[in-house]
Amino acid sequence: MVRILRRGLFGLAVLFGLFSTTPPASAAYPDRPIHWLIGFSAGGPVDIVARIMAQWLSERLGQQVIVENRTGSGGNIAAAAAVNAPPDGYTLLFVAPNNAISTSLYKKLPFDFLRDTVPVASIMQLTNMLVVSNAFPPKSVKEFIDYCSANPGKISYASSGNGTSVHMSAELFKVMTKCDMVHVPYRGSAIAFPDIISNKVQLIFDNLPSAMEQVKGGNVRALGVTSPQRWPSVPDVPAIAETVPGFESVGFYGISAPKGTPPEVIETLNKAVGEALKDPKLVAKLAETGGIPKPMTSAEFGKLVADETAKWRKVVEFAGVSVD
Repeated sequence: MVRILRRGLFGLAVLFGLFSTTPPASAAYPDRPIHWLIGFSAGGPVDIVARIMAQWLSERLGQQVIVENRTGSGGNIAAAAAVNAPPDGYTLLFVAPNNAISTSLYKKLPFDFLRDTVPVASIMQLTNMLVVSNAFPPKSVKEFIDYCSANPGKISYASSGNGTSVHMSAELFKVMTKCDMVHVPYRGSAIAFPDIISNKVQLIFDNLPSAMEQVKGGNVRALGVTSPQRWPSVPDVPAIAETVPGFESVGFYGISAPKGTPPEVIETLNKAVGEALKDPKLVAKLAETGGIPKPMTSAEFGKLVADETAKWRKVVEFAGVSVD
């Protein structure tokens, strides 16, 4: 009888083991490719930085980090896909100012970014740059403001989509200078530049990485940066604040994951990004894009996103802009 009982208990233990949903303690993250969703087109500033980081992380983590461009709705299509993905660490989201801005700009979002995601890591800080078509007459920020005053409603500006920092930098500029311009949104700044170069659209307040590339190529002309002081990588370009006191729009890049992602996964990723930002070769590549590495803990990055969300809410309300 004792032998039969022991065999029965052993059988139950085996059966329980077969049907248990708890992963084995030896399971290591990651053990398959990671998909990193970005909300903008290939070749744009977000895409450039994401691919630099993805290559480094792939080598470090031993699994491929695949960058996926999910364009549209100012980055909200990518955000929605990330929010609805399994919270297992295998779907990540590239976070930028658009995620902080969209919370108040879009009135019918199917998600709450702060509630439905968890911060993973900060990557870098960067400025935007006001660049104009070479055929556009103004050669300085002051001349640009004067030209706007003389030609209300006749100037159009491009953006990488509604709710992006590229869009809201221009809206902030409009509010502070009374400059009357028409907004033309695109699915990423890379797509917008052909129209700017041809002067179909006159200007863009683009993220520095792609703006720098176009300026260096002689395709457009830089008038100013949106940081409160001149940016280290482009010291010859004046800050817009030198002409418009108080003007400031400094962006951030980072990573978030769906709510419920295990803390140990967040820790693994945050540690990997932190190590990446200590690698001189990677830092040099980020410097080429004009960015300044900004490592943070998960909690610090979460506070940054929350603070930026509150800041841009005030700008959106003051500017009186919204997207349905």
